[in-house]
Amino acid sequence: MAMVEESRTRRERSGRQARRAQRSHGDRGLGRPYIVRNIPTYDILSEENLVRIEGAADRILAEIGIEFRDDPVALDHWRRAGAKVDGVLVRFEPGMLREVLKTAPASFTQHARNPAKSVEIGGKSVVFSPAYGSPFVMDLDRGRRYGTIEDFENFIKLAQASPWLHHSGGTICEPVDVPVNKRHLDMVYAHIRYSDRPFMGSVTAESRAEESIAMARIVFGERFTDENCVILGNVNVNSPLVWDATMTTALRAYARANQAAVVVPFILGGAMGPVTNAGAIAQSLAETMAGCALTQLERPGCPVIFGNFLSSMSLRSGSPTFGTPEPAIGSMVIGQLARRLNLPLRCSGSFTTSKLPDGQAMNESTMSMLAAVHCGANFILHSAGFLDGLLSMSYEKFVMDADFCGALHTYLDGVVVDDNQLALDAFREVGPGSHFFGCAHTMANYETAFWDSGIADNEPFEKWEAAGSTDAATRANAKWKQMLADYEAPPLDEGIDEALRDFIARKKAQAHDAWY
Repeated sequence: MAMVEESRTRRERSGRQARRAQRSHGDRGLGRPYIVRNIPTYDILSEENLVRIEGAADRILAEIGIEFRDDPVALDHWRRAGAKVDGVLVRFEPGMLREVLKTAPASFTQHARNPAKSVEIGGKSVVFSPAYGSPFVMDLDRGRRYGTIEDFENFIKLAQASPWLHHSGGTICEPVDVPVNKRHLDMVYAHIRYSDRPFMGSVTAESRAEESIAMARIVFGERFTDENCVILGNVNVNSPLVWDATMTTALRAYARANQAAVVVPFILGGAMGPVTNAGAIAQSLAETMAGCALTQLERPGCPVIFGNFLSSMSLRSGSPTFGTPEPAIGSMVIGQLARRLNLPLRCSGSFTTSKLPDGQAMNESTMSMLAAVHCGANFILHSAGFLDGLLSMSYEKFVMDADFCGALHTYLDGVVVDDNQLALDAFREVGPGSHFFGCAHTMANYETAFWDSGIADNEPFEKWEAAGSTDAATRANAKWKQMLADYEAPPLDEGIDEALRDFIARKKAQAHDAWY
């Protein structure tokens, strides 16, 4: 009898999962390769004020300038383009960078090795990607610790298993158990092996960027890679107003291979930029335009993403703060500025300074994610897992954030108005004073009517209490473990896999391990 009951429970659970999967797919369901927004962006500044910010950025570029350190090729690009180069300091006449940026595409496709999962970046598309760059990982069982290659692979598997994320991401966490000069090979391989979604490569050295691209060529082929975007590189300005050679040489490596650089200032108000929002936005615009324009001087027409990372800080302690309202509303303005440049936008994410996947974490993350959605961001890095001011990648927060990304799919779909949605037949059937619970319209629509959270508890208090009174983080803990247990790797051509492994082995054999 126990075996019969267990079998019945498995069938019922399987049936619920199948119904949820059915609801989760389709043109307006979850599980789409990317979202096409059906709600407008939220434009908060007038034309007059946008022009004032652009004018301030132009003055920063012309009067103060930006340093390009230790990259003579970049300086030569600027000289030929007509900028004023004095040592490593480059000044730009108003309008110059905007003219250079006219060759950059307004949107492009990043191809996945599974063509059904390729993403469009630009226009009305929205792509969710995991958080990026944390040295630590965290879960409720083992607490905070340095990340390993096993953790790195786990997060790729969780992203692949989630119907609410569209991109495999990049350095989801730092695998500190692999030598610094070789870990990029293992990370790119993990993205290719454990996911069939688009992914990002290394930017920590020009050679590592080139080797990341070389691995992508093994997967997609030389000619296809030269003609199409198959890998992204996320490069950061050394704010304020400095581009260093580590970033510019990596940026140029992606550009000359016709791959997309995501160009991102990292401005903490009061530290790497002014405490005032308008000033930080003007600085961000100046720094980002310069980086984006450099890609076009390297290879005109290559894809590039206009990035932004505004944040605040506690002026009492000097600690960074994330998920606060000033950077969130600043993202709205960045969205307007990026659209005026006709460039795809990367903005915001699930930012938080909280040290646990708690109420603070989700309050701050919701603030910044809604800002990204409303500002018109096309590529949203840090969509899942961000904790501890980006120092920690949290397993539980990853699941909680991904669940919220599921809700945002429905939110971005907006409101459909058609005969079925207006439901006049239901009103005729039910009439005044009755209920809609069992009417024909409800029965025909109930499986797709509402978004269905994978971790929320919507049961009555007594039933929740009887089931153990678990909070959201505890439910997320069980969820990620189940997701990893159920994970199945997408198929990978054996010849490609062998070629990748051979490439990695040869590259690793060429250098001694370096841990710094």
